[in-house]
Amino acid sequence: MWHKYFLLVGLFYAMTAVALGAFGAHGLKAVLTDMQLQTFETAVRYQMYHALALIALSFVSQPFERKKWLTGCGLLCIGTAGFSCSLYAYIGTGLTGFAMVTPLGGSALILGWIWLIIAAWQGAGKTQ
Repeated sequence: MWHKYFLLVGLFYAMTAVALGAFGAHGLKAVLTDMQLQTFETAVRYQMYHALALIALSFVSQPFERKKWLTGCGLLCIGTAGFSCSLYAYIGTGLTGFAMVTPLGGSALILGWIWLIIAAWQGAGKTQ
């Protein structure tokens, strides 16, 4: 069941990353400063990286310790939303409060990868 959820989230993140990337390249270049556009592109890039990771992880849970795999994938979902969406909101509104959420999203991403490393280490060689 969770495989399907992480696959759907990954596919949704990938679809919206493509749409937002196109919007940024064609619709925002004339409106945003170079620094704002660079920040927007960073958000899109990180969203796509983690979309692809979630899609791949949804197919390869076997070698992982299950609970840690679920936690790691969940943290990637939350972290991607927190990181990228806070940057989109900051660029769109200019409110610095949104930018304060970005490090929390980034921290969730890092923790998610740590959990997945632990899950792979503990699940290596086990049949589940």
